Amino acid sequence: MSQPTGSTRAGDLTVTHGPGPTTSSAPRTDASVGELVSQLTEQVSHLVRDEVQLAKIDLAAKGKKAGLGIGMFSGAGLLAFFGVGALVTTAIIALSHAVTAWLAALIVAVVLFALAGVLALMGKKEVQQATPPTPQAAVEGLKQDVQVVKEGFKR
Repeated sequence: MSQPTGSTRAGDLTVTHGPGPTTSSAPRTDASVGELVSQLTEQVSHLVRDEVQLAKIDLAAKGKKAGLGIGMFSGAGLLAFFGVGALVTTAIIALSHAVTAWLAALIVAVVLFALAGVLALMGKKEVQQATPPTPQAAVEGLKQDVQVVKEGFKR
């Protein structure tokens, strides 16, 4: 049975983390253009798959940070809601008893709003750490890949 033209390989090709692929048994001049193109497409395909996996991991981490920040904003909204309820209670008590009960309700409202403010600031910090949602590690990897390819063409 005959093999397709582009599926043969010249020598053992190993990819390193250095400047690019190296051949271990056959010199580069022995490989035909078709074999070199076949090897190039195989390596580019592998490289793209690896970069996509890195982007997925990076986006998942940023998604978790954004989720935590959104949860903190939700908590801040709930505390602010209770603060408004306490202020309404304060107004009611102040109108019915112009003595010390309204002062206690006002203190509770101030404490709830202070907690809501702290929680909102913490949530804002978490959301800012998760933005922009671009996968930074994958972008850096692609920049390095482009630089290696440029250096390879200069040789």
